[in-house]
Amino acid sequence: QVHLVESGGGLAQPGGSLRLSCAASGSIRSYDHMGWYRQAPGKQRELVARITNIGLIEYGDSVQGRFTISRDTSKDMVYLEMNNLKPEDTAVYYCNVLRSGRLNYWGQGTQVTVSS
Repeated sequence: QVHLVESGGGLAQPGGSLRLSCAASGSIRSYDHMGWYRQAPGKQRELVARITNIGLIEYGDSVQGRFTISRDTSKDMVYLEMNNLKPEDTAVYYCNVLRSGRLNYWGQGTQVTVSS
């Protein structure tokens, strides 16, 4: 079992920034990848960004160039730096881990609201 705890969500103005953090149980080096997904009301959950155990990074098209994923393997943490936020970034953001090629684990989610 993998436990994930997100923090850092909240309210931001358009053009503003927020930083999300995800603390994982166990060594994140052992996970296939770790990352962030989001789900807005009435929409499907979508990939925001993820990083593999060897450091390869993938971003969703809508956040490319604005969001940055990073990790600290010494602390088993993953971060999401979100810049130039837009109202359409409003969603619940979930931390995710894939392990052993098939086991998905999710955090409880943190709300991000972008509004003036």
